[in-house]
Amino acid sequence: MKEYRHIFFDLDHTIWDFDKNAEETLYELFDIYKLSEIGLPAAEVFIETYTRNNHQLWAEYHTGKITKEALRKTRFKKTFLDLGLHSDLIPLSFEEDYVQLCPTKTNLFPHAHETLQYLQSKYTLHLISNGFKESSELKIGNTNIGGYFQHIIISEIVGVNKPDKAIFEHALNLASAEKNESLMIGDSLEADVYGALNFGIDAIYFNPFNAPKPDDVPLQITHLKELILIL
Repeated sequence: MKEYRHIFFDLDHTIWDFDKNAEETLYELFDIYKLSEIGLPAAEVFIETYTRNNHQLWAEYHTGKITKEALRKTRFKKTFLDLGLHSDLIPLSFEEDYVQLCPTKTNLFPHAHETLQYLQSKYTLHLISNGFKESSELKIGNTNIGGYFQHIIISEIVGVNKPDKAIFEHALNLASAEKNESLMIGDSLEADVYGALNFGIDAIYFNPFNAPKPDDVPLQITHLKELILIL
């Protein structure tokens, strides 16, 4: 490994366990809205369908194909329609309630605090998130992880998303960091890994579900604690 000085982390799906927190939120909202009474199948089917739609829409948002507004307008509407619910029965406030509740959840990936505390003792840590300003700030505040990072870069504030080189350029300038001393860690191959590699900094692929690793991805981890062993 190189002698790194600066490590840049992704937030959602890398430190903050997006899927677990979303699942908790959706189970609660499924009961609050009594969705089984208006013809929806089990909560598990609803969550599985939403997760698939949400991942696809976020992939499109990363690459600038859709806006924040389109993502939020579409993900639950498409989920309800995919499950056969008539459009007149779609609860209009569901998205807003989800956006309010989900960022208050505090599930992190295992050993997140331990790993970040260790790395903070050796490196200067920063966060680069493609998330939205209000929800990202809630997630960071509610999980007490903000103190690990010297800079927190949120794409909505910067005005450009990973994998665009401009957000990596902005992050390095803010950190007064050079490319050869910087490392990006994240779960998204396109946004985090290839975004960083194409910009010219090293990257580690966080792959907790053991998806197939492309040959051109140099290094992956499946648990955050592995970083303690290799960095």
